[in-house]
Amino acid sequence: MSFDRIQQLLAFKQEEPNDPFLWYSLALEYQKTDLALAEEHFVHLLKNHPDYVATYYHLAKLWVKMEKIDDAKAVYEKGMEVAQKVHDQHSFKELKSAYDIFLFEEYDD
Repeated sequence: MSFDRIQQLLAFKQEEPNDPFLWYSLALEYQKTDLALAEEHFVHLLKNHPDYVATYYHLAKLWVKMEKIDDAKAVYEKGMEVAQKVHDQHSFKELKSAYDIFLFEEYDD
């Protein structure tokens, strides 16, 4: 994680606090060193920008890493629903593929 990049993104976020891309970019940066801060930013996106489809994939992956398996499953499912709602077939396919792998890995005993 680049401290300069984080500082730049934080400055931009201060100027444009409602820009979902800035929250998303910060979440991705924080994922590298601070899972709690990454989670905080992704959850903010879910609450304030629920149609920002990219959030669902990355938050689900983060929650798997944090062993929040039920939360990850729910986020994958909601993400697929949102992707269909906004007619984003590419994201839907990515979420569906990741979800299928998730189900296989988590529940195939």
